[in-house]
Amino acid sequence: MTKLDQSFAQWRNGTISSGELSYRIHQYETGPSRELYKQYNESPHQMSVAYAIVVGILDEAKVPPELLEAISGPLDFCRSPQERDELKRRD
Repeated sequence: MTKLDQSFAQWRNGTISSGELSYRIHQYETGPSRELYKQYNESPHQMSVAYAIVVGILDEAKVPPELLEAISGPLDFCRSPQERDELKRRD
């Protein structure tokens, strides 16, 4: 979003046109922003949480045991490719 904010600043000071700003907003909406939206809003929440635990976004030690139990299936699913070093990580 920092790049997008810089584009708004460029538009405000007249460096870029409103058309260029609109194009950059569109690029943002159809690029990383869209991918994040799909990852966390279109997939089952249990899978998102399990993925976040397996790749280290969430500290498993801080996750309540009842939640870990509730998502044990998705956790196993995510751990399987991780153990084979095949888990795709989002950067």
